[in-house]
Amino acid sequence: MGTGIQLAGHLTLGAKAWIEQADKVLFALADPVTAKWLQELNATAEALPYDRSNRRRRDTYREMTARILTEVRQGLHVCAVFYGHPGVFADPAHAAIKQARQEGFRAQMLPGISAEDCLFADLGLDPGKNGCQSFEATDFLIRGRKFDPTSILILWQIAMVGNLGFYEPEGHIHGLKILAEVLKQDYGANHEVTVYEARDFSR
Repeated sequence: MGTGIQLAGHLTLGAKAWIEQADKVLFALADPVTAKWLQELNATAEALPYDRSNRRRRDTYREMTARILTEVRQGLHVCAVFYGHPGVFADPAHAAIKQARQEGFRAQMLPGISAEDCLFADLGLDPGKNGCQSFEATDFLIRGRKFDPTSILILWQIAMVGNLGFYEPEGHIHGLKILAEVLKQDYGANHEVTVYEARDFSR
C-alpha cells in the first residue's frame, strides 16, 4: 500500500487499518518522519533493504522483494508500505504481489495518492481536456517514444536521466541537455516547461 505524498493526510483509512493490524510491516519511504510515524502505528515496522552499493537499482529492488516474501512465507500477514502510490515507480511492490500469488498466497495492492495526483491539483491541470501522456524520462529517450505535443506531457525522474544506479549530484546535467534537445524538435526553444516536485508536507 501507499502512504501518499504528505505525512498521514494522504493515507487512506483502509491502508491505516491494514498497517495497524499487520503481523509485520516493511516500508520504503522518502523521509524519517513518516517512518517514525509508521512505527508508532505498528511496532513491527522496519525499513526494507536499500543497498546503494549495488550498481543497479534493479538489484536493490530484488532484495526488497525477497525480504517481503521471506516474511510472507512464514505465514504472517505482511503489509509492505511504499511512498506515494505503491504501483507507481515501485517495482518491488509489483514483483512481491506477483510472486506471492504464484506461490498461492493472497495479495492485493491498495492505492495511494501519487505525485501525479498532486501535480494535477497543484498546477491546475485537467488531463480530461486535451489528454495526458506520462513517461519515465530515460525510457522516453532510449525508446524514442511517440507523443502528441498538443496534450500534457509528463516526464518522470528527470534527475535520473540515463542513470540506472542511484542519484548522484550533478550526474543528471548531461542527460538533461540531451532531453532538452529532443524536446526542442517538437516544441521549439521557447516552450514553457515546469519542473515539479510534489510537496512532502502541506504548507
